[in-house]
Amino acid sequence: MSALILFVFLGAAVLAMPIAHALLVAAMAAAASSDRVPLDLLVQQMVAQVQSFPLIAIPFFMLTGSLMMGGRLGAALVGVLSTLIGRFHGGPAQVGVLSSTLFGGVSGSAVADASAIGSLLIPWHKKLGYPPAFSAATLAAAATIDILIPPSIPMILFALTANASIAALFVAGILPGLLMCGGFMFMCWWVGRRRNFPRDTTPIDWSVFRTHLLYALPALLLPVLIVVFLRFGIATPTEVAVLSTLYAAAVSVVVYRDLSLKRLNDAVVHAGLATGVVLLVIMASSAIGWLLTYDQMPAGVANWVTQNVDQDWIVILIMNLLMLLLGMFIDLPAAVLLLTPVFLPLAQGIGMDPVQLGIMMVVNLAVGLYTPPVGTTLFITSALAKVKVGQTVRELGPFYLVAFFVLALVSYVPASILR
Repeated sequence: MSALILFVFLGAAVLAMPIAHALLVAAMAAAASSDRVPLDLLVQQMVAQVQSFPLIAIPFFMLTGSLMMGGRLGAALVGVLSTLIGRFHGGPAQVGVLSSTLFGGVSGSAVADASAIGSLLIPWHKKLGYPPAFSAATLAAAATIDILIPPSIPMILFALTANASIAALFVAGILPGLLMCGGFMFMCWWVGRRRNFPRDTTPIDWSVFRTHLLYALPALLLPVLIVVFLRFGIATPTEVAVLSTLYAAAVSVVVYRDLSLKRLNDAVVHAGLATGVVLLVIMASSAIGWLLTYDQMPAGVANWVTQNVDQDWIVILIMNLLMLLLGMFIDLPAAVLLLTPVFLPLAQGIGMDPVQLGIMMVVNLAVGLYTPPVGTTLFITSALAKVKVGQTVRELGPFYLVAFFVLALVSYVPASILR
């Protein structure tokens, strides 16, 4: 059954079928080929997987991001950062990295980050004379910091599948996210200095800076409030998601006064559509996961590895290589839901904490978002910069080095993950 699932899924993917639909077709084909799996039981498993209270956090975090970055806040945030670091070597690119890091404390979606920040910064970079391909590469890589800094939608999906603590995963992602931010900023400075990229030398207007800083303060406070509420048990992740949406709405009404009915409607529709896509992927992935578990494939893989590999570090290396490879072809939410049941027994077999596995998986699969052939943020930023994907990939080398360094750290140094 497992072999049939793999064959049908790969065939559907080659035919450019959407990942969720390809998973559903593979699940239905496997169920139809076996007299041991009733179709109605398979449908029950699919529906049961989305009847989960923690999943309510996903649409609210998405709505928070739409409300926060859809108005004046995004421009104010970029204005503050460009004033502070835009005049240094690689400064305009560093603005993109910092913007993505701060935006990560609002939305939890790398795709939303790449779209919102890219549409703001790429025209500014072009106006300065920045190489469009490097600008696209910087923003494609930096957008993935969004899913390490809490809140993080992939972490919610991992916690749901692995029965892990969402709050523990959110806190654990902070240090790797900050390390990724620092590494990317250093690479922007190094490349900007070596290639003498243009900088923003406009004299600082401190009155405008103060105005932008006041406008940006709500965005700077929100991730801090989320971590405090989760770390000290003041609210559950789902309650924090609802509170963050109310906070974003209140700030938009009282502070910015830019929350029109049209913008509210657009934000709700966008969050609803994005949530629908995620839920469909969850349902399809849960069907595949249940069938693979029924076929005892995860246990078989775990037994084979433990019997043939006697070094823990090699087991971790194998998991990393497989996740990096599959992350290049499978969308991140689907990859998290499919790979967690397979790798969780392996991690438990070598004594790895589920939280460490979750962070390792998210960092791994984040690299796939800006790696061809199916790199979502790679295609988004390349389209915004109007450059070929190949040109953007050639500029991504320094960012891959940073990502692999952070990946090695979270994989082999558990102390790098906050508790």
